[in-house]
Amino acid sequence: MKVLVVGSGGREHAIAWKLAQSAQVEKVFCCPGNAGTVEVAENIPSFSDFYKMADWALGNDIGLTVVGPEAPLADGISDIFLEKGLKIFGPKKAAARLEASKSFAKEIMLASGVKTAEGKVFSAFEEAKSYVEEKGAPIVVKADGLAAGKGVVVATSESEAIDALKEMMLDKRFGDSGASVVIEKCLEGKESSVMAIVDGETVRPLVISRDFKRLQDNDKGPNTGGMGAISPSNIIPDSEAPRVMEEVFKPVLSELKKRGVDFCGFLYAGLMITPEGEANVLEFNCRLGDPETQVILARLESDLAELLLAAAEGKLSEKEIKNSPTTAACVVASSKGYPLKVEDGKEIEGLFKGRADQIVFQAGTRAEGEKVLTKGGRVLVVTGLDKDLPTALKKAYQGLEEIQFEGMHYRSDIGQLGSS
Repeated sequence: MKVLVVGSGGREHAIAWKLAQSAQVEKVFCCPGNAGTVEVAENIPSFSDFYKMADWALGNDIGLTVVGPEAPLADGISDIFLEKGLKIFGPKKAAARLEASKSFAKEIMLASGVKTAEGKVFSAFEEAKSYVEEKGAPIVVKADGLAAGKGVVVATSESEAIDALKEMMLDKRFGDSGASVVIEKCLEGKESSVMAIVDGETVRPLVISRDFKRLQDNDKGPNTGGMGAISPSNIIPDSEAPRVMEEVFKPVLSELKKRGVDFCGFLYAGLMITPEGEANVLEFNCRLGDPETQVILARLESDLAELLLAAAEGKLSEKEIKNSPTTAACVVASSKGYPLKVEDGKEIEGLFKGRADQIVFQAGTRAEGEKVLTKGGRVLVVTGLDKDLPTALKKAYQGLEEIQFEGMHYRSDIGQLGSS
């Protein structure tokens, strides 16, 4: 069959890379893709609306569409494709609210009995400010809507939290996404990411991973979309995934179903594991994490196309997931200025084709003739694979050292237990 991958980042490069390995897949298309996806797929231009994209998919005999980023899901791409009779893997708009609205996610978590941080929703700045002053710091401020992974501030002081509120609610840094905010108690512990494939009834967990959000070494600097990831996590082992399915995923999916909302797609839970070993849910995403995808799919031995097609057809119960026991670690190279304003168009030198144990996934890149140029904040991700974490990390960093572009930045402490 022919498969369409929607998106242009490192996650979508990894998804296309894995789908292209399937014996069932004749050809992969990426819309719009990047300079790296052309190695495994044909890039096609973006469409002005999802109806035109769906018409293209019908005209080109697309057997399955896989949606990478959150924005198209929140905007209803799956509803339109299903309306046209196309198979698509990604939740419909009503289900994608679990990520698109942090207040809705909090409501669902509380109703389903899932452990999560104490918090409140505010749409008025002065009320939010008073709550911060009442609760004190540390405290977490989250833009209610989508903010490309940058709408969460873990404030270590009241003034930092109030500045975040001003930026979100008054300065409109994230547009309408910051019109309301969720303010939560700051939980202590270490984060891990647990993801699963869901078909509305059956839930199949993927391997557990851990990503590293802060821009700088030693957990300094602002939160980002993610500067690196490892799998297995060194906080919670893969063997705990079935328990997380029972205690977190299934109750949440059951609560959605009670409200008439079926979920078919990737479901992601960001967990904070306390020193006592208790898991609290920080957030839900309705797609794979980035850069966690680049380590999860590197360990996946099962046929991804087969799994996702079965899920889209409601037949996931017939499939099991097999993973490699190896360790995967990836490190993100970002542009100078990320996660704020960056300069595009820097030539990338030293890019190499993927090797068995070193894979380059491109994210913010574009081709200009024979050159590959930067286009965005997170530019590329190098994934290393080996028997244990130190050697997998060594391979990731060795791969990065071959690559250069003006203003290139990456963390040197990905994978360390004390980092996040």
